[in-house]
Amino acid sequence: MLYLVLVSFIWAFSPGLIKGRLVGVDPTAVGVIRLALALVVFLPFFRPRGLRRATVLRLAIIGAVQFGLMYLMYLSAFTYLPAYAIGLFTITTPLYLVVIDAIACRRWQPSYTLAALLAIAGAAVMVAKGGDLGSAWLRGFLLVQLSNLCFAAGQVAWRRERAQVPTTTSDAALFALPYLGAFLITALVSTITTDWNALHFTPSQLITLIYLGAIASGVAFFLWNFGASRVGTGTLAVLNNLKVPLTVTCSLLFFGEQADLTRLACSFACFGLALIVAGRTTP
Repeated sequence: MLYLVLVSFIWAFSPGLIKGRLVGVDPTAVGVIRLALALVVFLPFFRPRGLRRATVLRLAIIGAVQFGLMYLMYLSAFTYLPAYAIGLFTITTPLYLVVIDAIACRRWQPSYTLAALLAIAGAAVMVAKGGDLGSAWLRGFLLVQLSNLCFAAGQVAWRRERAQVPTTTSDAALFALPYLGAFLITALVSTITTDWNALHFTPSQLITLIYLGAIASGVAFFLWNFGASRVGTGTLAVLNNLKVPLTVTCSLLFFGEQADLTRLACSFACFGLALIVAGRTTP
């Protein structure tokens, strides 16, 4: 669980960096660059010896879905929705993860569902707000839900596929494959949507992209999946939303923004209760 909490802290800084330094940059290009850098980080660790072709293909497909398609849907939603609405609509991921895992395992754990709902409530306390989303909200909402589904499905698929690979093969030796799949799918889409010749980055933007690609995507996604394969489904579902109150906390402490401390305390209380419930499984 420590890895998942650590990654949640890393991701908590990303919105402030993106908002402050990458405004106006083609979001698809940002996704391609981030995933390309993530791939470069893990290529030196790649050890394909002993892997079956079917395993290689499945791992690449998992990455294409969990990271590639997820980014494409998520970033596209910004065209139709304000940031607060996207933050609100992303909080359904825990429930998707529990449902997908139950289907894959053919077993339903009511405690996991309750834990996921508590995690959704804990995140909703922080991001819910009034406002007119406009006529395009439905399209944006559907894009975010597809993004959530991709990320949830990728986590479940990684956990199951990793269990089939010998423990003598480290996670780091495998992880270039998911990033390769993710990079290829985003790069393919960018050939249609991105005018690469028109892109010009300032030094500050380049530094931000390197950090987001190597750390917030590369190292963080790896640690997330590493941790995901070592905790229960309920705990994983809950921690999918922990980044929401942590983002607010980081914005309060490091970016000088305002926050409702009462709502923040209620949010963390919900997460604490959700983790307790997640630890209770039915025989």
